[in-house]
Amino acid sequence: MRRIELAGRQVPVIGQGTWRMGEDERLRSREVAALREGLELGLSLIDTAEMYGEGGAEQVVGEAIAGRRDEVFLVSKVYPHNASREGVRAACERSLKRLGCERIDLYLLHWRGRYPLAETVEGFERLREQGKIGAWGVSNFDLGDLLELDRPACRSNQVLYNLQARGIEYDLLPWQQRAGMPLMAYCPLSQAGDLLHAPALREVAERHGLTPAQVALAWTIRQDGVIAIPKAVSSLHLRDNAAAASITLQKDDLALLDAAFPPPRRKQTLQMV
Repeated sequence: MRRIELAGRQVPVIGQGTWRMGEDERLRSREVAALREGLELGLSLIDTAEMYGEGGAEQVVGEAIAGRRDEVFLVSKVYPHNASREGVRAACERSLKRLGCERIDLYLLHWRGRYPLAETVEGFERLREQGKIGAWGVSNFDLGDLLELDRPACRSNQVLYNLQARGIEYDLLPWQQRAGMPLMAYCPLSQAGDLLHAPALREVAERHGLTPAQVALAWTIRQDGVIAIPKAVSSLHLRDNAAAASITLQKDDLALLDAAFPPPRRKQTLQMV
């Protein structure tokens, strides 16, 4: 599986998302099993957040990685309302307890809130010095936000990116690529599910004997420095996701997709979900 460097570690270009996990106790064993199967398939980056299931997703992740912590690159995120200097520390402690481990590899500010960025960064740096996080980054930051942050220590930015949400290609993605800052793409298969029924996507999939989801994932990671973090809870989807990391789309495939989902020609407001 293709890998790239993130915060000093080699990670797969496709990881495992956990949004909407931990919300229903009846699904917990299935979610835990899915994350474990993903690890077996090489999907060793797991992304979560204190917001997901109000800590429930972190508990699911903690159960899934128990006894296997060294195999995992673990990402979690702090709520903006917890992003004060002391709030970050307390939130991280709670996340670590739910995750059942002593260190988060990459800790992100989920989106900008009322606290000054400098204060949040100070909290992050203290956690890094204490060994409770390996590195820190941000999520849902547009280019102007990153320029205001102006911190080389920021190791990643996680944003919405898929065929239906290409606005970042105008300025944000190229800037991150020049800066050597990996971009983590959430909702790479879109959210409502209609993307996977798009005629152009289905045509490319049929050409190569792939699923539309595999084409969408291969498209998302086609550029350097992009990591996709789809959520999957079935064995079939997990295997498809893992296989997508090795798919290279051809020029005519990309041209067909560009025609159906045109790239941006001007600055667009950063999309979020």
